[in-house]
Amino acid sequence: MPHRTPDFVRLFDVAAPVERVWDVMSDVERWHEWTASITRVTLNVPGPIAPGVVGTVKQPKFPPAKWTVTEVVPNAHFIWVTATPGIKCTAFHGVEATPTGTRVTLSLTYEGALTAPLLWATRGITEHYLDLEMAGLKARSEGSAPVTV
Repeated sequence: MPHRTPDFVRLFDVAAPVERVWDVMSDVERWHEWTASITRVTLNVPGPIAPGVVGTVKQPKFPPAKWTVTEVVPNAHFIWVTATPGIKCTAFHGVEATPTGTRVTLSLTYEGALTAPLLWATRGITEHYLDLEMAGLKARSEGSAPVTV
């Protein structure tokens, strides 16, 4: 995870092996299939995510954002970063094996002069979108129908 305390964190368990959860989580171009928080993700390079790959993420109620993958450890985590003047956001997506499946960590860490007003304005929708992502990742990984609420 990023070194600074994240502004948003979700920890949850999934009843599926790490490899299955990783496959769903790291296939960012298919996120729109299992979470209503994502309209579309388009990568600038086809194939699996890797450091340097840029994803354009479209979400309801937000302008498109370009996220640059900075680190990938297969079956463990990936980190990507987006930045605009005054704001930098680092997103961590991690998986680790548990006796009953997988523990997932999702976090967002914001930095920059405009962080406080951004968090004030978007905290509610960000919390909601993380909850949708959490529920959708769990459902897709466990073989359930996608969550679209």
